[in-house]
Amino acid sequence: MSLNTPPLSSIRVIESSMLGPAAITNQLADLGADVIKVEPPQGDYIRQMTWPIVQGVSLMHLHVNRGKRSITLDLKTPDGVATYLDLVKDADVVVEAMRPGSLARRGLGYDALSAVNPKIVMCTISGYGMTGPYANMPSHGIAYDTWAGIVSPEHDEEGLPFIPEHASIGIHAGPVLGALGILAGVIRARETGRGSQLEIAQSDAAAYMDWYRSESWRAYERPDDEVTGNASDNYERRAPGTAGMREGVRYQIYESADGYILFMASEQAFWKNFCEAVDRMDLFEQFPGSTYADHARGNRPLQRELAEIFATKTSAEWLEFGDRVNTPIAPVNSPQSIASDPQFQARFPWLPAEEHGADMLATPIKFLDEELPAPRHAPTVGQQTHEILTDVLGYDEVKIDALRSAGAFGEAHT
Repeated sequence: MSLNTPPLSSIRVIESSMLGPAAITNQLADLGADVIKVEPPQGDYIRQMTWPIVQGVSLMHLHVNRGKRSITLDLKTPDGVATYLDLVKDADVVVEAMRPGSLARRGLGYDALSAVNPKIVMCTISGYGMTGPYANMPSHGIAYDTWAGIVSPEHDEEGLPFIPEHASIGIHAGPVLGALGILAGVIRARETGRGSQLEIAQSDAAAYMDWYRSESWRAYERPDDEVTGNASDNYERRAPGTAGMREGVRYQIYESADGYILFMASEQAFWKNFCEAVDRMDLFEQFPGSTYADHARGNRPLQRELAEIFATKTSAEWLEFGDRVNTPIAPVNSPQSIASDPQFQARFPWLPAEEHGADMLATPIKFLDEELPAPRHAPTVGQQTHEILTDVLGYDEVKIDALRSAGAFGEAHT
């Protein structure tokens, strides 16, 4: 295989999806997999969901369905189901990115799929998974983060709760972990000839990504003589995760001359480097701290001194300073400002709107000494129906016309 061949070019995925969970195959398409999105005749209404709407189509659709081909099949018809099974025969993966059991209700459950292709890997990705009391609940992406305890309500000026701005976790982590599971299944199927069925819940993924806090609370249920805080805190139990950072001083956000920076000198060596470089060894002598994990928590006099020091330089100057003297200082960006950050610009090429419908970030996965091909524009409903029927399945025009007459593609595509 040539290095110019995308790494997943030998994998074909048949996807049945609605809305955001379709991102599970976005990860695979970006790496070259042939992802065929099977849509009902009316299409996936993701194209009308959320904002912004770019020239009549949602950014969500443009992003999560880029790189895919679309075919319309009416799975309420026998011919539509038969055509779906023909697609499965030479595929590696079937993805059900919707409520669990949706395909089984159309006669396309795992048993039916594996009967025509014993090596098939079927993955279901859904909100709450295939089991548990919430399995059949309707839901959207933020639900998985509120369920996982990641997003806490805030209150407006009238005292009414609202959803605060936050980075969504479940709707992104679920597809990434699901794609990892799919690849594991494909590797085993190619080695053994045996397929598999797997599932992932976006809610599970959200909770798993926040493991540090939930596992910390769990650890704190044990006796104090078994589970303590860090030695630098005199073994006092600190609140888990970022909640325990609130009173930090040597690990804290500070205002610079033109913005904010994050200072992270929790190791004594970094703290000493900083004090020497700003000619304030008196601060190190007065507050030397512990060797590791020392945030000088609650040290207000030191925090006020550091606030005055950081206000004397711009954020860019502090970044250069930290790099030069070997002490960790990071920029504090917003989702809007991140694009102008030089590290971002060096690492993240934009997929241009002229080719993809909107400016979008390319995959962060990089294969050294080779360039991944840009994914194709997200498809319109059924855009590649004829192409897939002829090139993938080898159907001739007579058979395609017969399927069209039988309503296999739906009335909108007859």
